[in-house]
Amino acid sequence: MSSLSHPKYQRQRIVKYAQKHSVTETAIRYKVSRKTVYKWLSRYDGTASSLEDRSHRPKTSPRSHTEQELRQIRRRLKKYKWSDLLLAYQELVEIDGYTRSYGGFKRIAARLKDLKPPKKKKKKRKLKPYRRADYPGQKIQIDVKYVPSYCIADGRKYYQYTAVDECSRWTYRELYDEHSTYSSRDFLEKLIRHAPFPVREVQTDNGTEFTNRLLVIKSKHLTLFEKALEELGIVYHRIQIATPRHNGKVERQHRTDEARFYKQMRMYSLEDGRKQLEVYQRRSNNYIKTCLGMKSPNTIVKMYQGVMF
Repeated sequence: MSSLSHPKYQRQRIVKYAQKHSVTETAIRYKVSRKTVYKWLSRYDGTASSLEDRSHRPKTSPRSHTEQELRQIRRRLKKYKWSDLLLAYQELVEIDGYTRSYGGFKRIAARLKDLKPPKKKKKKRKLKPYRRADYPGQKIQIDVKYVPSYCIADGRKYYQYTAVDECSRWTYRELYDEHSTYSSRDFLEKLIRHAPFPVREVQTDNGTEFTNRLLVIKSKHLTLFEKALEELGIVYHRIQIATPRHNGKVERQHRTDEARFYKQMRMYSLEDGRKQLEVYQRRSNNYIKTCLGMKSPNTIVKMYQGVMF
């Protein structure tokens, strides 16, 4: 015989013992009632399946909900989006003549909710493949990062402007004590001076430090940043609203800067922060990146310098 679970094994011992002794002796030996011994004796037919537990569910339920009551409950629950049980129950009692208790109604509602067909899953958005820039300077992503308060000693707010080249991941950063169109223009001018390649296009989000496009009154007025781009002949591209993933390279760089720089430093003034950032700036473009095939941004820039004009 195949191995039996403990309850089946115990019942088999009871049955075999009862076949050789009286029911009373069996009940005393195994500390069960005589009724239990009789039950397993009558069920046992020599197979293990006869020793399994049977359902304890009653064969009839005179007080169970009728199909009409279940339909009424579904209709009321659907009306209140399966959330407001009290109002659904109140309407069942006052309008449909429902006579059951609220506790019984809640049990039925929970059971029906489990049987409710699941909501259709929304199709995942299929993102278009993003084409990487063909050469350094073709497109630069610019964004602003709030300097974490835990590394600031004087209690003021500071902002890091960051520019990341999409092709080489070459990065330029500057600290400011305000994020405004004036700061944005100043950062752009410094970027042009420090970049080892000509800048063809700049991409930003729709923040007011860059553009007025989202402002009702000044939507057609160019900011100092936009005027500087126009004067320098640089193409300006704004990402769609609420799509920070379109500026993903500079957003990712901000996370890296926080882990490698801000969590390791303490700044006591704007000038102090700029000095420390300058040291990190010189080192960071020599750090290798997996997206560049384990090469550094400076290495990629040098590879392109022979064909750039």
